[in-house]
Amino acid sequence: MNDKQHIDHKILGRELDLFTFSDTVGKGLPLFTPKGATIRRELERFIVDEELKRGYLHVYTPDIAKLDLYKKSGHYPYYKDSMYAPIVIDDEEFMLRPMTCPHHFELYLTKPHSYKELPIRYAELAKLYRYEQSGELMGLQRVRTFCLADAHIICRKGQGEDEINRVLDLIDFVCKTLGLKQGKDYHFRLSLGDRTNNEKYFKDDVSWDHAEEILRNVLKKRKSQFEEAENDAAFYGPKIDIQMINANGKEDTAFTVQYDFVMPKRFHLTYINEEGKEEEPIVVHRSSIGAIERIIAFLIEHYAGKFPVWLSPVQLKIIPIAERHVEYAEKMGDQIRSRRIRVEIDDRNERMQAKIRDATLQKVPYIGIIGDKEIDAKTISIRTRDGEDLGILSISPFIDQVTNEIEKKL
Repeated sequence: MNDKQHIDHKILGRELDLFTFSDTVGKGLPLFTPKGATIRRELERFIVDEELKRGYLHVYTPDIAKLDLYKKSGHYPYYKDSMYAPIVIDDEEFMLRPMTCPHHFELYLTKPHSYKELPIRYAELAKLYRYEQSGELMGLQRVRTFCLADAHIICRKGQGEDEINRVLDLIDFVCKTLGLKQGKDYHFRLSLGDRTNNEKYFKDDVSWDHAEEILRNVLKKRKSQFEEAENDAAFYGPKIDIQMINANGKEDTAFTVQYDFVMPKRFHLTYINEEGKEEEPIVVHRSSIGAIERIIAFLIEHYAGKFPVWLSPVQLKIIPIAERHVEYAEKMGDQIRSRRIRVEIDDRNERMQAKIRDATLQKVPYIGIIGDKEIDAKTISIRTRDGEDLGILSISPFIDQVTNEIEKKL
């Protein structure tokens, strides 16, 4: 097996029992195991908590909507080839949603808004569905259903630059927390429109020029290195793409920040300004941690399966040396579990060295050994997955150490 295969998320995902696929369920439809679901749940909790701290309003909207909604937004002509076939119920056509923004705009339209309320930042862990071609499917990186950490910021035109800066601050924070470095693990791409292509892009040269200049200025002021890509924008406006490289050397878009001056017109989004008159806002579309499936694929490869403690599905594997040590190991496991540390006890009828080897192969951060002397002293012998022997430790200080690593996301 070559180095790339060693860190291929599809291979590691199977070896570490994180996710699987079933032809009976369907191609491109991942099934997360309990361990994979743990990683996913930790990432989702992390991003929701962080967004709430930063003023986002989390919502829930349906995974299905009338086809008319996507025609109204203008998405349908661009996405119809990658959308699932319509579901006809009571002579109406419904679609599994490929995007969230029209749903959020309908939320905004439920009541009038004042300029004092803006910006309004709707966020959602949104389940989306896109019928990728079979040849384009690849593990968790390219699937037919995925969960996007999506948000739509409805704001005044003059607030756009500040909101985009705030989004990039959040993305930088997310990347830093995940141990990703700008320039090495990800870079920025400014995706621009084509003024001559009126079939692909909304015709409004003045708005395109303004939006592209806003995004370009934000990146320059932040001293962020970026490349420009012509004819790669969304149909409703330019965007900043955060690009990551996978183990196969292929570049994927992980997160996006998009400036939208079209959807407010299509949905007649307005707010009441200081003079009591209706005014049209702009919309910033953004994904803070991207599609959960795709970021998990990237992180599996980035860490080569050795997740930091806070993301590790099992944080401590307790190994009782003999049958007589199992009862104490189980009591200790319950004590440690009560502090929200994920513990497994390996009470199989196997040699201790075989159990240690299995825990190491599963890349469990901490391995605890329980024998007679540990029971007598009410301690635990700890070693790491890298083979470092931390010695015999008292339970409480060890628990404090691990919970500190989890809280600090180390």
